[in-house]
Amino acid sequence: MTSIITYAQQIQMPQASPAASISQKIGLTDVVVEYSRPSKKGRKIFGTLVPYGEVWRTGANSSTKLTFNSEVNIEGNPIPAGTYALYTIPGKKEWEVILSENLELWGAIGYSDDKDVLRFKVPAEKLPENYETMEISFNDMTDTGATLNLQWEKTGIGFNITTEVDPIVMKQIQEMVIDVNSDNPGLLYQAASYYFSKDKDLEQAYTWISQSVKADPKYWTMHLKAKIADKLGYKEAALASAQESKEMAEEAKNPDYVNLNDRLIKTIQ
Repeated sequence: MTSIITYAQQIQMPQASPAASISQKIGLTDVVVEYSRPSKKGRKIFGTLVPYGEVWRTGANSSTKLTFNSEVNIEGNPIPAGTYALYTIPGKKEWEVILSENLELWGAIGYSDDKDVLRFKVPAEKLPENYETMEISFNDMTDTGATLNLQWEKTGIGFNITTEVDPIVMKQIQEMVIDVNSDNPGLLYQAASYYFSKDKDLEQAYTWISQSVKADPKYWTMHLKAKIADKLGYKEAALASAQESKEMAEEAKNPDYVNLNDRLIKTIQ
């Protein structure tokens, strides 16, 4: 017979490897990393405390978890929405990164590759500075992707996470603007702004922003109208819209848009 002793009260003390959680919006997808952060504390880490060639929990305590609320691509491989355990196999020159569906393990004890969803290799980078505490971060952000980086001691790795954005945005524009012939100035502005930023149908973008400005003129919508007109080669219309946007911004006491319009007017002239 086994007896288990429990205590109603416990002394609260700092964790040796504190729990951490970071979240990042990548494109339209929410990405969350939950992990525990071990520190060196005078120890040699890779090749000693964390052996080369063995599956590692990628942190401390339970395995590190990655959660995506919609499908993503990791190093070009499609990964469905969900939560995954992040394991790694460190090496001197490269690491193997593993995404597993097994979320119940403490560390890597009992790990089996039959729950693996993805395996891929990344180079190990020698860092110029020492990281006392393990750190996971998101870097190199774009509209559709980011790099997830791990650094500890003087070693770093990273891998790319990308998401589908354009088909989702275009579907919304189709349904919310085009199909219903929307006269909502805010939606028209957003649709025009997206078309302009992605260099899509600029004539359509100009039509939308003109409708938006006519219904509800704002200095920021007028500024976009000027930029689209300029890109289309409508110099007189662009200059007039930029000047009007500047005057509206001055009245609203917004120096940022005053300066933006001054710079735009110079490029048009």
